[in-house]
Amino acid sequence: MDTYQQCQRDLTELAAALSSLGLWESSPPSSEALSSTEPFAIDTLSCSQWLQWIFIPRMGMLVENRLPLPSAMAISPYVEEALQGIDGHQAIVAVTRNIDRLFGE
Repeated sequence: MDTYQQCQRDLTELAAALSSLGLWESSPPSSEALSSTEPFAIDTLSCSQWLQWIFIPRMGMLVENRLPLPSAMAISPYVEEALQGIDGHQAIVAVTRNIDRLFGE
């Protein structure tokens, strides 16, 4: 399995983990909230919103079009901290750790 296929599998697993914990939303945040320039859109979105509405779509677009992928990534520390009060959050953290490792953490 190449890196693109592995990334797509991880993104699908991440979406499923968000959904299984009831964190998948049916309506997007406002365009203003999605326009944040802060890391992880921390000023306008929750962690799960950032994953659903920014991270998964952007990474999915790179994978689908076989565009260059990041050479390094470290999102799991943020995800672990942001979701620590949510029961079952470890499933989401585990997937984000896999993604970090895929890109050489």
